[in-house]
Amino acid sequence: MDTLSEQFGQIYDRYIDKIYRFVYLKVSSQEIAEDITSRVFLKGLEAFQRAKGELKNPGAFLYQIARNMVIDHYRAKGRSKTVSIEVSPQMADPGTSAQDKAILNADIEVIKGAITKLKKDQQDIIIWYYLEDMKIEEIAVLLKKSEGTVRVALHRAMKELRELL
Repeated sequence: MDTLSEQFGQIYDRYIDKIYRFVYLKVSSQEIAEDITSRVFLKGLEAFQRAKGELKNPGAFLYQIARNMVIDHYRAKGRSKTVSIEVSPQMADPGTSAQDKAILNADIEVIKGAITKLKKDQQDIIIWYYLEDMKIEEIAVLLKKSEGTVRVALHRAMKELRELL
């Protein structure tokens, strides 16, 4: 690679959709998610250039920036809600009947409500593990916790979620 900008361009291409989805699941607004995501990558680029391209784990670094910016967003808004998972109706199978779609949407609303009652770290772990298909090892790096701690936290979060459902 010739320049740091080109190197970061590859990181951007690899993580843009993942970071946007993570932020969107936290803020439930396309406009706010786009704004935060763009600021995440701007801050990431600045750090990448300061480190002269020597970031060990750029994905973990970008997720940490995203987490912090989401927290800052809610602090600025004075809200306590941290997660609202919006699942677009377009994600449903086009062959699904209207009745099945209605049942699915009702189930999604129940799950969304239950997830918002979990602790912030539990919400993040569930999103990363089940929606982002991240491995326990990757989540442990993001949270700066041991893999065992993350496994236990995931197990507890799922247990609490089942109790809430």
